Amino acid sequence: MSVDPLLRLQIEDVLIRYATGIDRRDWALFRTCFTDDCDIAYPGIASWKSADEITEWMREVHEPCGHTLHRITNVSVTATDSGLNASAYVDALVMFADNENGTRAFGYYDDEFVDTGDGWKIARRRFTTVFVQLFPQGTRLEL
Repeated sequence: MSVDPLLRLQIEDVLIRYATGIDRRDWALFRTCFTDDCDIAYPGIASWKSADEITEWMREVHEPCGHTLHRITNVSVTATDSGLNASAYVDALVMFADNENGTRAFGYYDDEFVDTGDGWKIARRRFTTVFVQLFPQGTRLEL
């Protein structure tokens, strides 16, 4: 089903807020991306049942980091009976506090968005990891 270009831009805006919220450590902005009762799964990493849970976990994980860059591309949006679905690629660079060691991860998000009356928000997300590279080789990532 074709999606109005304005709706597509609104979904892309949520995804950009998500990435920007992490990279700028703006947890209030990050929190706006999710419904209160969202269902989020990053298999092999963690899962969360509320916007508060995922926000707190992301804060705990990213606050001690150095620079982080989350790039979201290849956004595809489709209409459903209950809202909008989106699929997007993510390329994340997460430097450790020393800004010399870190990790780079590639994957994709499959999201279900609902119109909350306060804008579109992610109600359900499944992240699929495609590739993770630690540098330098042998660096240990503690989650």
